[in-house]
Amino acid sequence: MDYFYMRVSKREQCEDRQLLEARKLQIPPEQIYTDKKSGKNFERDGYESLLRVLRKNDVIYIKSIDRLGRNYLEIQNQWRILTKEMGVDIAVIDMPLLDTRLNKDLMGTFIADLVLQILSFVSQSERDMLRSRVIDGLTAARERGVRFGRPVIAAPANFGRLVHKWENGSLHFNDALAKSGLTKATFYRRLREYREAQKQ
Repeated sequence: MDYFYMRVSKREQCEDRQLLEARKLQIPPEQIYTDKKSGKNFERDGYESLLRVLRKNDVIYIKSIDRLGRNYLEIQNQWRILTKEMGVDIAVIDMPLLDTRLNKDLMGTFIADLVLQILSFVSQSERDMLRSRVIDGLTAARERGVRFGRPVIAAPANFGRLVHKWENGSLHFNDALAKSGLTKATFYRRLREYREAQKQ
C-alpha cells in the first residue's frame, strides 16, 4: 500500500503543496495522513494513526525530510524503526536519494544514511535558528517597550470610593463590581494594587 504523510507546524498554515504531490502520485484520500503540529517530536495523532496501519513493504511518501520531523535524533530513530524494524519503504519526493526502494545494496544504504543524517541536521538547525530569531525579536521588542499579552485594564477614577463603600457595607460587592466595569479577577488585582498604594 502507498501512503502519504503531510505535516505543517501551525493550524493556519496550508498543506496545499504537499497535497498536490499526493494527488500527483494518485494516493487515495483515505491513505493520506496529516498533522498540524510542531516537528520537534513524533507525538502526533496523524503520524501515530499512520504507524498503526503500516505493514511490511508499504511505502510512505513525504514531500521533504522536514515534513517528517525537525529533531535530528528523533528523525534518525523513526527512520530506523520504519525501515529496519517495520520493513516499510520511505520516498522523500524532494530528495530522490532518500528513496529506500532504490539501491538496497551496501553502497546505496550508506549514501542514503549519510544524506539522511545531513538533512536531519539541517532540519533541526533551521528549527533552532528560527526559535533563536523569535526569542531575539521578542527581547528586542521588549527593550523598545512593546508589551505582549492582554492590555492592562485600569481601575476607574472612582475605584477608591467604590472600595470604601464596599468595605463599610454600604455597597454590595456585585454592585461595586458592576460600577467598576471590571471582571472579578481584575477587580481583585486592582484592589491589591490600590491597597499597596495606600500603604505608601
